[in-house]
Amino acid sequence: MSKMPTISQFLESNSSRLRLFDMGRRVVKIPREQFLKFEQGEISYPYPLQRKAWFGILFQQQGGEPFIWFLQLPLDELGRLVLAARDDFLHRLLEQISENLQAAKEGQQLESALQDNPYCFKPKEERLAIFHAKAAHAFKRQPSKYYPHAQQYFSGELGWDQWPFVGYQGIADMAVRQFEKENSRHLSRAIPQLPTRPFEALCHCLENEQVTLDITQALLDRVQKAVAETAPDPAIISSAIRGVAQSCSAGLRRELLHAVLNRPDLCTPDILMAISGRVWESLKEAQSGRLYLERLAESSAGQPFFSQSLADLLYLPGMREPLLKLIRSPDRSEQLAQAIGEMFG
Repeated sequence: MSKMPTISQFLESNSSRLRLFDMGRRVVKIPREQFLKFEQGEISYPYPLQRKAWFGILFQQQGGEPFIWFLQLPLDELGRLVLAARDDFLHRLLEQISENLQAAKEGQQLESALQDNPYCFKPKEERLAIFHAKAAHAFKRQPSKYYPHAQQYFSGELGWDQWPFVGYQGIADMAVRQFEKENSRHLSRAIPQLPTRPFEALCHCLENEQVTLDITQALLDRVQKAVAETAPDPAIISSAIRGVAQSCSAGLRRELLHAVLNRPDLCTPDILMAISGRVWESLKEAQSGRLYLERLAESSAGQPFFSQSLADLLYLPGMREPLLKLIRSPDRSEQLAQAIGEMFG
């Protein structure tokens, strides 16, 4: 075990208050104790993406302004932290800080020391908007200046065709604050009428939240309407799948997934990726997992897509056992059995 401190311990030694967020599969809070166990090599990272941990650290020294670090660290074959990489990150950080001790005392060097650090990354603008919405909410600060306009839009006051004037940051604020005032009611009433672009943006924000029952039902209704059309819009379907990723109703989420998975013609690679990338926990349930694997084996994207998607799922904590049970099932189709055989053969 490495003798270096963990990143959490290093920051907390400077009297910093930490908040930790996954920035890979979802922008969601990671409990401090869980993250500390991960840093100590005791558990796997809960949301691995591309065999790395992508996370944001929001910390505030007493009386100072908050700092934000976005880091990506490699994981081993079990999804646990490569401790040598964490130690290398800290060594580089300490070397930079030591070059300017006065700046460090003033609380400035902690941020500037990361400028050339290879373990840092800049999230996409959409992810940053979601992160800032969560950060403002966590620190009990006012939402962005775009929030009131987003409230007006989703209440229907401005007209649904006025979406180009709604800032993405305002949509992120709406998703984070869905339980405040009339936000949940406005969103659930807006969902059936939204054009594709604002619907996509809203769902991409909602995937990071535990959405209400009303919003989940509205998303399910929108998908059921879409799949009944002569030419269903795949963007609507994949977005709705993402929108219910953390729904408070597992039953409605399952119903939505089955409405899609029972239609092989709808299961494009993008839709299958939305399921495995955002709603993977639902695939632990035997029927949902079986349907997904069958559609994956039938995909026009071929064997490489099947193998890559299944390998990614097997790498996720808690997914290996239920998926292996399905893979070994005698009830699997011949096509699925062949795809599995090619993957492991």
